[in-house]
Amino acid sequence: MREDRWDEFRTLHAQGKGRNQISREMGITACVVSRTAQHLGLDFDRSKIQAATVARLADLAERRSLLAEDLVSDAEKLRAQIWEPHLYWDWGGKDHDYDEKLADQPTPGDKRALMGAAGMAIDRSLKLAPLEMATGGADDAKSMLGKLAQGIAELAAEDPNSIDGDGE
Repeated sequence: MREDRWDEFRTLHAQGKGRNQISREMGITACVVSRTAQHLGLDFDRSKIQAATVARLADLAERRSLLAEDLVSDAEKLRAQIWEPHLYWDWGGKDHDYDEKLADQPTPGDKRALMGAAGMAIDRSLKLAPLEMATGGADDAKSMLGKLAQGIAELAAEDPNSIDGDGE
C-alpha cells in the first residue's frame, strides 16, 4: 500500500474497524491490510472474535447435548420394541397379494437388529455428550455426606439437646 494512504489506514484502525472492514472501505485485500498493520506496528482487537468463538462453541456443545438426549430416547424406543407385538407384512406371490401377520414379539433376528440399533444410538450419544460423572460422582457424594456430618456435629456441639431424636 502507498504511504499516502497510511493516515487513512491509521484512522480506520483507531476507529476500531476490523481487518475485513478496512479492506472493503479502502478497496484493498485483507492480506495487504494485515501486512500494512504489521508494518505500522498496529494490532487488531481479537477479543470480539475470541468471544464469538467461545459463544459458537457453547452453542455447538448445547446442540450436541440435545442430540445426545434424542439418541437416548431413540434407543429407549428401539429397546421397547423388542418386547412389543410386531406387524410383519409382505407383497408377493403370483397374484401380487398383500399379506400381514401380527406376532407377539419380533423374531430373534429382528430383536438382534433392534438391540444393535439401540446400542449404536447409545454409543453415538456418549460420543456427543460423554459421561461426566463416571468417576467423580462417588467422590462428590462422599464430600457432600462428609459436609453434612460435619454440620450435624457442629449443631450437636452448640446445643446437645437440639438433636435428641424426639423430633423436638
